[in-house]
Amino acid sequence: MNKAPLERAQQALRGLAVGDAFGETLFGEPGAIAKRVAKRLIATQRPWRWTDDTAMAISIVDVLAKCQTIDPDELILGFVKRWAEEPNRGYGQGAFTLLTRVSYGAPWRNEAQRLFNGQGSFGNGAAMRAAPLGAYFAADFERVRTEAIRSAETTHMHADGIAGAVAVAIAAACATRGMANTALLAEVLRWTPPGHTLKRLQRAAAIALTEDVVAVAAELGTGLDVAAHDTVPFCLWVAARHWHSYEDALWTAASQHGDRDTMGAIVGGIVAMVPGATIPVLWQAATEPVPGLPA
Repeated sequence: MNKAPLERAQQALRGLAVGDAFGETLFGEPGAIAKRVAKRLIATQRPWRWTDDTAMAISIVDVLAKCQTIDPDELILGFVKRWAEEPNRGYGQGAFTLLTRVSYGAPWRNEAQRLFNGQGSFGNGAAMRAAPLGAYFAADFERVRTEAIRSAETTHMHADGIAGAVAVAIAAACATRGMANTALLAEVLRWTPPGHTLKRLQRAAAIALTEDVVAVAAELGTGLDVAAHDTVPFCLWVAARHWHSYEDALWTAASQHGDRDTMGAIVGGIVAMVPGATIPVLWQAATEPVPGLPA
């Protein structure tokens, strides 16, 4: 970890944004689409546009730059500001409802809790933006978990939504530390709070990295339910499978039918932190600029 914490968070944000935009570019294509055809499709689309995944991750990095910690009140203000400026970035119904109410002055804690009949959101939205937290606080796993929980609770009060954010942040911290891929899921299991997401992660940890990707995706889920437990386990398994290849990790994630932009954001934000796993230069050039990152 030679870089300063903020530089590491920015590196994770870049990996997240490129992965998000890559997945969004393929969004809607058949899951069985051949790689050679997909390459021709994305080659004709410039720029690759990122979604709410990146928009919310930008706010996380902004708050880290300002506060050196996650201040939930500052973070929700950032979420609302970016949503109000560009509401067409693909925000889910729950996030759209929450941010609308908060923009009119409703307390965010109340609004986050009242989602989904008072149980709070267990969606994958807190997880999709969490990699920069793991990169920033990588030296201290306890701090990673604490900060991930703070960031998640602004929009996701359900235990599984929070667990998804913790799992992704811990995974990004493992990558930043240069840990082996074989240790990734075991470390994530140590820190992820109990619940359905943890149980699905335990199953992911038991699956060999050489198993058939399509079968693993079908078992673990690819975000079709837009839930943390249905998205994060497969993403972490893919990251471990392709620990040293950002490009291979993104192709594997995006080749599956599901929430491709979010899978791309999660996998990209994690694997971008692995020493030697570089983001293809042409992919970076194809992705629309990310505010706050060097060109």
